[in-house]
Amino acid sequence: MIKTYLFLTIAIFCEVGGTMLLPVSQNFTKIIPTTTLAILYLSSFYLLTFVVDKLPIAIVYATWSGLGIFTIAILGYIFFKQSLSWQAVLGLFFIVTGVVLVNSFTIKTI
Repeated sequence: MIKTYLFLTIAIFCEVGGTMLLPVSQNFTKIIPTTTLAILYLSSFYLLTFVVDKLPIAIVYATWSGLGIFTIAILGYIFFKQSLSWQAVLGLFFIVTGVVLVNSFTIKTI
């Protein structure tokens, strides 16, 4: 089960990395960022195929997208100087809380 969550964590990092490269790719006109983001997205989806064998797809997708949104919002604030209102921060807190709750009460298949 640890391997499953490790793959899910790496898939989230790959998706976040790919998304963070979207503005850097300048509408896919920069070849290196574009190629890197494509590889990261493909890697993320590839890793998710192993995770959905062990966990329900609804739980996997909720975790992957929820933690991805949270991480991208924080990194966008840090690297791209994008603002976050207190309402956005509260919403991000609710996302993380929801992910924790969903994973805490999920029946795992081994």
